[in-house]
This record gives sequence, C-alpha cells and structure tokens, in this order.
Amino acid sequence: MSKKFIQFVDGPNLNMLGEREPEIYGSMTLDEVHKTVKDYIAQNYKEIDVNFFQSNSEGDIVDCIQKSKNTASGLIINGGGFSHTSVAILDALLTIEIPKIEIHLSNLFRREDFRHHSYISKGVHGVICGFGPNSYVLAVEGMVKLI
Repeated sequence: MSKKFIQFVDGPNLNMLGEREPEIYGSMTLDEVHKTVKDYIAQNYKEIDVNFFQSNSEGDIVDCIQKSKNTASGLIINGGGFSHTSVAILDALLTIEIPKIEIHLSNLFRREDFRHHSYISKGVHGVICGFGPNSYVLAVEGMVKLI
C-alpha cells in the first residue's frame, strides 16, 4: 500500500496559539497541536504522512493550496480569520480536486456574528469546529475515510 499524504494549512494568527485568547483557543501552541496530530497518525495510520504549513499571508496560503493539487491526497485547512473574508482561498480550494476538510478550534456559532459565515466552507467536503485541538484529530479521522 502506498503512503497517503495529508497537507494541513493553518491561517493567520494560529502561530500565536497558546498566547492568544487561551480562554477561546486553549493553551496548546500550534507546534503542540501538530505534534499531537503526528503522534496520533503514527499510532493509528502507518500509511499516512502529513505536512504542516502556517502563514499569516493570504497569497502564501493560496500558493500552498495550489501546490497541494499535485502533492497531497487530501487537505485540511484552518483558515483562521481568512475563513470569513477570503474569496481567493475559496477559489483556490475549488480548483483542486482532492478531499478537503475545514477545521476550527472554537465553535464559530458561539462567537461573534461575523464568524458564523465561512466563505471557504463551500470549497470543502466537511467542516469540524468547536473541539479545540481535537478538531485536528477528528479531521484526520474524516480524511482517512475520504482518501
């Protein structure tokens, strides 16, 4: 069995996890969240490999999504604040024909009204939100079923 590859894309301010609003996002850093995912995959899915990308720049995120078309079996994205504003990221997601899942640490529907709408949701197969760092692990479970 050949290895499957999952690309994670983390958007703006996720590099500040652990410091930024821990009452909303928790106390784990992004590196700790990524380590949790790597450990989970290593224990449960030997045939899966993973890569993590984080940027505060919309254009860099679009570039990463476009490159994933040729390198990844599936893509999991936490668009952060760009989820609510970026048609460019939506368009990039719509151009790649691999399974895609949107994730968020917090429950968007328990937050400010402007966070209740995500542009990028239209470009993915499913959305997981509100489970803190476990949103990432739950997304892996969902992605394994899609790839």
